[in-house]
Amino acid sequence: MTTPAPRRRPRLHRAASDLPYFSADGESYLAQTTLRELKKSRPLRVLSEEDFAHWQTYGYVIVREAVPAEAARRLLDFTWEFQGLDPDRPESWYEDRPMRSDLDRQLHVYGFVEAYHHQLLWDNRQARRVYDAFVDVWDCEELWVTQDRLNLNPPNTGNRDRALIEPTDRGFDIELHWDIDTTLGVPPQRVQGIIALNETRPETGGFQCSPELFRRFDAWKAGQPADRDPLRPGADRTEYPVVRPDLHPGDLLIWNGLLAHGVARNVSRDQVRAVQYLSMMPALEEHERLRHSRVDAWRHLRTPRWNRTLVGDPVLHESRRYPTATLNELGSRLLGLTSWNEPGAAAPTDQSGEPACAVSA
Repeated sequence: MTTPAPRRRPRLHRAASDLPYFSADGESYLAQTTLRELKKSRPLRVLSEEDFAHWQTYGYVIVREAVPAEAARRLLDFTWEFQGLDPDRPESWYEDRPMRSDLDRQLHVYGFVEAYHHQLLWDNRQARRVYDAFVDVWDCEELWVTQDRLNLNPPNTGNRDRALIEPTDRGFDIELHWDIDTTLGVPPQRVQGIIALNETRPETGGFQCSPELFRRFDAWKAGQPADRDPLRPGADRTEYPVVRPDLHPGDLLIWNGLLAHGVARNVSRDQVRAVQYLSMMPALEEHERLRHSRVDAWRHLRTPRWNRTLVGDPVLHESRRYPTATLNELGSRLLGLTSWNEPGAAAPTDQSGEPACAVSA
């Protein structure tokens, strides 16, 4: 009888940064110090001291007007257009569309929009104020930006009713979950974010989180059974309240992967919740396969491979609709097209804080 070979651990790559960050996939990182305990070595660029303290204490922070409100509204218009939906005709939001799998149906219910590379998405990714906010939380300048998508979540009824998705007792729950395995002895460091494309309203649902559970996580964890769910918190919401931060068009919300969070259902009659998913992590420049995959996806408008739920649009893929986005100097480095070690890594800024010029990469 042959003894099975031991499973090989994924190779860890060191990020191109002074601080020792290591990752196998460019999503979750190992570090000597957790982000909630990090001592800043660089001056804050966008966050105030109070903002940074809130980030480390409660697991999230809001950067007001990270991009201009008008930029957010242009991207919202694109989101409607990309899906062929009419913002003035709610009945159009529920028209039948091709479904390739159960995953497709779930993504439709949740309002995900499978566009990843349009120029308007990249304009926000390479906005200096957005980048500087992520520099503040990582204390690291050498970052890569995620090639992520959009969300346009209409009222959760009809063929977008969450009741259409079979409930589960464990694991991922759209209402409240963690982005990392919280039962690990050394939990990885992970950061995610959204840019609001319209006004948040209580009835339209949207991002919600449990900041008090984040603040008291170690004490809470000590009292939990060994076989507890690693992704779904079973915390008393009276003791650990769930809150919904107020967001305006152009606001950036960044959260720690250890913050229990989710998306509340849209119970409005005719309103939508719209965001761009956007995060930045230390650049894994030595991970050549990952870097080439990122550049290739941008250049040819291909569906990124970093997340299995990125599936591409089933009607007309964006590679058949739009040209390759133009990157400025900062954007080229945030993608991985240009190394942070090459001269001129810090993009020149004008007095508005935006890159002074754009270059075609």
